[in-house]
Amino acid sequence: MSVWDLAVDLGLISMLLLVGVVLRAKVTGIQKVFIPASIIAGLAGLTLGPNGFNLLPFSDLVSHYPTILIAVIFGAIPIGAAKVNWKQTFGRIRNMWVYSMMLTLLMWGGGAMITYLLLERVWDIPTGFGLVLGAGFLGGHGTAAAVGEAFSGLGWEEATALGYTSATIGLICAILGGLFLIKKSARNNQTNFISDFKDLPNELRTGLVPQDNRKSFGDDTVSSNTVDPLFFHIAIISLVVMGSYFLQSWVESVFPSISVPLLSLSFVVGLIVQFVLNATKANDYVDKRIIDRISGTATDLIVAFGITSINLAVVAAYAWPLIALFIFGIIWAYCIFHFIAPRVFHQHWFENGIFGWGWSTGTVAMGIALLRIVDPKMKSSTLDDYALSYVGMVPVEILIITFGPIMMMSGLGGVFPLILLGGSVVILFIAAKSGWLVSKETVDYRNSKPVYSYEEAQ
Repeated sequence: MSVWDLAVDLGLISMLLLVGVVLRAKVTGIQKVFIPASIIAGLAGLTLGPNGFNLLPFSDLVSHYPTILIAVIFGAIPIGAAKVNWKQTFGRIRNMWVYSMMLTLLMWGGGAMITYLLLERVWDIPTGFGLVLGAGFLGGHGTAAAVGEAFSGLGWEEATALGYTSATIGLICAILGGLFLIKKSARNNQTNFISDFKDLPNELRTGLVPQDNRKSFGDDTVSSNTVDPLFFHIAIISLVVMGSYFLQSWVESVFPSISVPLLSLSFVVGLIVQFVLNATKANDYVDKRIIDRISGTATDLIVAFGITSINLAVVAAYAWPLIALFIFGIIWAYCIFHFIAPRVFHQHWFENGIFGWGWSTGTVAMGIALLRIVDPKMKSSTLDDYALSYVGMVPVEILIITFGPIMMMSGLGGVFPLILLGGSVVILFIAAKSGWLVSKETVDYRNSKPVYSYEEAQ
């Protein structure tokens, strides 16, 4: 592979992303279902690329880019993070953490368990097949790449294509299912900050932000006569990714039988780098907004490259068990939204729940998009609570991604989902005994009467 192969791959996917931006801005049908430009680019790349009509000259390594890009995302999580006074914020974010952990454990564990108990009995599929649901629906294309990498090291190379397919279907379910839930709840006057599509700001529909509503990308924290501020932040992330790569190579050389996902080590290295930044007072020169933009760029590229690299022949070979797994996943995610969210959140349960639906079936970005519909002025504390609670959820997610494939492929296909589902039961039991949950009477009232009427919400 030459440097021009990389340049051409990036140029082609950039062209398709720009086409997606234009279509989102101009086509009303695409605006109504909030399809991101990255999905449009990915579907176009799949159709016109080497796995479709082979009209676009993508290189053979196009499927490997998400593995590196997910390391960018997880490595960026600790960088520039503000210090949090957990004693003051614990009570506020506690229930969001409970809900996020329930989603994580139930989505990963549910897919693994239904495969172990049912799907394996009907179709000849690997034991690890059930993790495709959690990797795609809950994790997205980046996590699918990481899990696929782990399974490839264990001899199941088809897992990556199946994970990308799961992530793509999950995004579609997040959008269409989320809009259906919003419209249904709005008709029943169950939303706190009601908003119909016609009332949404134009930039949310078209994706183009007018001049009066534009926000700053970030601040110049270093002088451009030393180094460009944007590259300064890119350099920090690049250091994290490079360090995680060499650490992964060292671990695999010392323990050849162990395959540690790059994203897991990237998060660890990111924590180390952030510790150094704090210790040297250099964190004052890191703008978290720029770090988040770099992470967001990696997310868009992951989705586009991930969909482009889906092997349709592999998907066709697993078509029926995939369909069964996806049907279960949609029903399972809805049950979590319908039965658990009202019991966990004391205020704004629907807004928190619809955000959870978006990121448990698609991505966090999809959760934010759905939240903006029902809470356009962001009066709820959903995003702030999630951002803080996610810090306590990342280690569990990394443990699942790291050890899940190993356990599933080593004959522990029934033990691993039991651990996850058992963990969710323990968390729910502790929350109930500690008085964190909403009473049954309040839940019944919410289901029978609106929290606010339509006129009050307007």
